[in-house]
Amino acid sequence: MPRSKRYQQAVSLIDKDKAYPVEEAMDLVKKISTTRFDAGIEVHFKLGIDPKKGEQQVRGTASLPHGTGKVTRVAAFVMPDKQAEAKEAGADLVGGQDLIDEIKKTGKIDFDVAVASPEIMKDMAQIAKILGPKGLMPSPKNETVTPNVKKIIAELKKGKIAFKSDDTGNVHVLIGRVSFDDKQLLENFQALAEALLKAKPAATKGEYVKAVSINATMGPGIRVQLK
Repeated sequence: MPRSKRYQQAVSLIDKDKAYPVEEAMDLVKKISTTRFDAGIEVHFKLGIDPKKGEQQVRGTASLPHGTGKVTRVAAFVMPDKQAEAKEAGADLVGGQDLIDEIKKTGKIDFDVAVASPEIMKDMAQIAKILGPKGLMPSPKNETVTPNVKKIIAELKKGKIAFKSDDTGNVHVLIGRVSFDDKQLLENFQALAEALLKAKPAATKGEYVKAVSINATMGPGIRVQLK
């Protein structure tokens, strides 16, 4: 399928042989956004890991100081005595076995991230096949299984995001919107990059971050200079 004229014009403004300093890349990605709406801006890290080896999978969290520009819908799976607390913290969907049963019956998912208290995780196994493929199963590795559900809900609402490597060894993360200023995007990028470096698996050998690129929704990618 041929690309639109708008897309082709955007591509013509990018030097394909150049890796741009991150500050320059952030400015350019906004200028060449090809959509008429407030597009998301995504960062893609190509990692030097073997995605087939479990011990080399990358998984972690990052607190983006300016959020992503997207409202995060949080579901809290907790016992009855913790449900009022979860609602006060800002969870959009709160329940225990009743919520598990509903999802098991309908397969309907109306949230972007799920958090759970440790005592309910044994029951969450009933919907693991529904949540797992969508990357929504709570896990201690990204801090979404915790006795302090109130704290993690508040952090998620303020801009904490989870990331993990995919089957090709890459990590893709939304870090903001075209409407963000350069400083906001840069600070979000730096927070993510620092978290990604901290999440480096001990089993990884050689170069960890092999390439970085950014793009706006439906826009061309821009290579970012590695330091």
